[in-house]
Amino acid sequence: MLKEFKNFIMTGNVIDFAVAVIMAGAIGLVINGFVADIIMPIVGEFAGGVDFANLKYVLTEASGVEGEAGYVAENAVRWGAWVNTIVNLLIVGFVMFIIVKAYNKTKTPPPPPAPSGPSQEELLTQIRDLLKK
Repeated sequence: MLKEFKNFIMTGNVIDFAVAVIMAGAIGLVINGFVADIIMPIVGEFAGGVDFANLKYVLTEASGVEGEAGYVAENAVRWGAWVNTIVNLLIVGFVMFIIVKAYNKTKTPPPPPAPSGPSQEELLTQIRDLLKK
């Protein structure tokens, strides 16, 4: 059983998959950092200096002092955070599109199929015609 497990783990597909998962996590961190630290401040600036994450519609105000008995937290619809998420999704999707498009350009196209010669029947027909002459 241990030998079977070793053979399974050492196959190329499992190792390739593990590398892909690790790389995807690293690329995800880079892209999310790019979106959060570079793109979103620019988008906020074009929107009039607004930080979307702080936009909300308060349903119930907070009451009391946080950490003390009887404290009731604020109840709010945080629609700005949702807008941030939508913008992040669009930007991450666009960046991934660019990455995949660049990757596809690096792949070499398969060679064109070799031209097929005449079939056996065509060759026999040509020989017959030549023999008739």
